Amino acid sequence: MSLFVMKFGGSSVGDTERMQRVAKRIAEKKEEGHQCVVVVSAMGDTTDDLIDSAKRLSDNLPAREMDMLMTTGEQISISLLSIAIQAIGHEAVSFTGWQAGFETEANHGSARILNIRPDRVIKALDAGKIVIVAGFQGMSEDGEITTLGRGGSDTTAVALAAAIKADACEIYTDVDGIYSTDPRIVKCARKLPSISYDEMLELANLGAAVLHPRAVEYAKHNSVRLIVRSSFTYNEGTVVEEESSMEQGVVVSGIAYDKNVARISILGVSDVPGVLAGIFGALAAERVDVDIIVQSGSQDGKADFSFTVNGTEAERALSVIESTRERVSYRELTSETDLVKVSIVGAGMVSHPGVAAEMFRVISDQGVSIKMVSTSEIKVSCVIEGEKVKDIIAALHTAYNLDTQEQAFVGGPQDRR
Repeated sequence: MSLFVMKFGGSSVGDTERMQRVAKRIAEKKEEGHQCVVVVSAMGDTTDDLIDSAKRLSDNLPAREMDMLMTTGEQISISLLSIAIQAIGHEAVSFTGWQAGFETEANHGSARILNIRPDRVIKALDAGKIVIVAGFQGMSEDGEITTLGRGGSDTTAVALAAAIKADACEIYTDVDGIYSTDPRIVKCARKLPSISYDEMLELANLGAAVLHPRAVEYAKHNSVRLIVRSSFTYNEGTVVEEESSMEQGVVVSGIAYDKNVARISILGVSDVPGVLAGIFGALAAERVDVDIIVQSGSQDGKADFSFTVNGTEAERALSVIESTRERVSYRELTSETDLVKVSIVGAGMVSHPGVAAEMFRVISDQGVSIKMVSTSEIKVSCVIEGEKVKDIIAALHTAYNLDTQEQAFVGGPQDRR
């Protein structure tokens, strides 16, 4: 007997028919002799509908009340799925995040998990029941309902797998594994039988939407065996583990992209100690995540530097920087939105010179200029204008010999969290 945590996203339980198919899938796992804990997201567009309803009532949405509202979506899913499983002859019980023992920070909208006390989950498993847990939610130490932010259901599943020492955590989605790039763009994308935590973490951070970075970080830290597979087929998925067997001749494992990037440039900054600390300290205090940072050489005691943020954070980042002007002197503050970050990732890159040069050549051949570059041992990222991003991704995929003869499987609309 093995213990599995199975996570199903919003598209997998998007209507009653899909809910019944998921219930059958879980029942089959149970009938094979395994213990099953299931984590589910809200059905389909439920969360978006709840947010729209709130926006029709107010332009100022209180974070606490939004957490109260948004957690109801998962509660609908867990109760319906439990009913569907019981209807086909298996015992099941549903738990909210706090009933399952998730203790979090008090930060509404993006709380981090502090501790998990899975006593009720373990007791229900020992009683032979299938346990259904609401993803994306928990409770703070002072009894406030919280949500975990984007990708919260993935994080719920991985954290729970670590807490109950599950043999594996299976993430069911609309694609049947991790692909070398988005199979919606490149139909001949290569499905990876396995990928390392570090490669997957880079891809997730760089825009690959199959797994959330926080979930991958949690899996790596706690050595949770992750398997990404389709809820629409029984195809073998992709295993995310500490070390993956790299296919011979494959230097780049994957190509990711983020279509919502903004570049902010601060020109004529006094080149003295503490200036950058002051600016980026202010951004960090306001929880603005900064990505690529590039500083030019100093001239006449002044320097220019640029950095990227998520496009939705651009206005807030500009406001924060403007608020530092009394402490930090600069000549001009500019921004550029609607940019795209394209990245290549692969553990084999470290021992193969020329990988970055090939990427620059491919982008140049498409007539596109590179605005910023960031590198590490296993990735190269380029910030570009977005008009030709699909052509560039397809060209990179071919250039790094990732094309296959098979057509990638995509089974439904992408899960939202």
